[in-house]
Amino acid sequence: MTSPEAAPSRDRLAEAQRIVVKLGTHVVTHEGREFALGRVFALVESLAVLRRAGKDVLLVSSGAVGLGRRALGLEDGPLSLGLRQACAAAGQGRLIALYTQAFGQLGVEVAQVLLTAEDLGDPDRALCLRTTLLRLLELGAVPILNENDSVSVREIVEQRGDDPTPTFGDNDGLSARIAAAVDADLLILCTDVDGLYTANPRDDPQAERIPALASIDDDALARAVGGSAGGTGGMRSKLEAAKLASDAGVDVLIVDGHAVGLVERALAGEDLGTFVASPERPNRRRRRIALAPRCDGALIINEGAVAALLERKASLLPIGVLTVEGRFGPGALVELRDQSGLVRGRGLVNYDSEACTKLAGKHSREISGVLGWRGYDALITRDNLVLGEVDP
Repeated sequence: MTSPEAAPSRDRLAEAQRIVVKLGTHVVTHEGREFALGRVFALVESLAVLRRAGKDVLLVSSGAVGLGRRALGLEDGPLSLGLRQACAAAGQGRLIALYTQAFGQLGVEVAQVLLTAEDLGDPDRALCLRTTLLRLLELGAVPILNENDSVSVREIVEQRGDDPTPTFGDNDGLSARIAAAVDADLLILCTDVDGLYTANPRDDPQAERIPALASIDDDALARAVGGSAGGTGGMRSKLEAAKLASDAGVDVLIVDGHAVGLVERALAGEDLGTFVASPERPNRRRRRIALAPRCDGALIINEGAVAALLERKASLLPIGVLTVEGRFGPGALVELRDQSGLVRGRGLVNYDSEACTKLAGKHSREISGVLGWRGYDALITRDNLVLGEVDP
């Protein structure tokens, strides 16, 4: 347990600019079935205020299976895999419709994004997802994410065995990976308990809440017992997600989603839930790009591209590329070199080496004509570039 003098300060929570909020099943619904309108709409109002104040907000929401179960008239009790997938299909539309209505009444647009594990495991698809989410945030929308349970069974199949390896198989893990993918400052995991306790508070009335953790170790994981009746994740799942996010440079707060005004109170630094501070707040994604041991290829760029990248903080367009070295796929890490051979930076490329070769020196408007399709205007978008931080 973290001692008071070692407890990380919550003062920096007020500075969080990009925030991912995960709502568990027992926050979104009553007993896993009926949508908790008052509770969720209050949270939506808090998130809309943040969005209108200029902060980036992403919402990961459970609850589709429960809503679908109620809509399909299924009784309480265990469901087969096929029925749970059917419930997810029936419930997801209802879930996003409720969020669209709630945010819309407050003047905030939403966008639904359904994912499978493979979407974040494949470099090309992960890059596309990141680009989509960042563009939505730039446009002022709130992305609402959930695992696509109708086609992915990782979350809705009960996890068995003693393997402690974190998986994508619940929305805790999904929210952590999304937070890392978009370089979030803060991940708020809203559940049905007020953080991590020294023992299971449902069994031990003497259990005490642990207000902060400097790190998530084996002792912390050992305290995380029990799970939610209607959800797939328990406290261990949340701690594993918190560790994943914290290691990626994201602060994490595990908090009771039933608490009134929890978002405002949390960002004000109030002692709610369990706070897990990332030991390193700088942009970890950019550091990983800069410090990766090797690149898969290189783009040789002209003087105009160098000036645009360094002076105007632009993306790298095809017209700025002279030649391409190496063979690589979309999402690969490549060097950017000027005509003298000096390494000017690195980035994650949107097209494979063959496409980059065909597009070199072309205008963005020519992409469709050259390739027969058009994915991006830029070979490397500014979000995925690191300049001036790599030795030649």
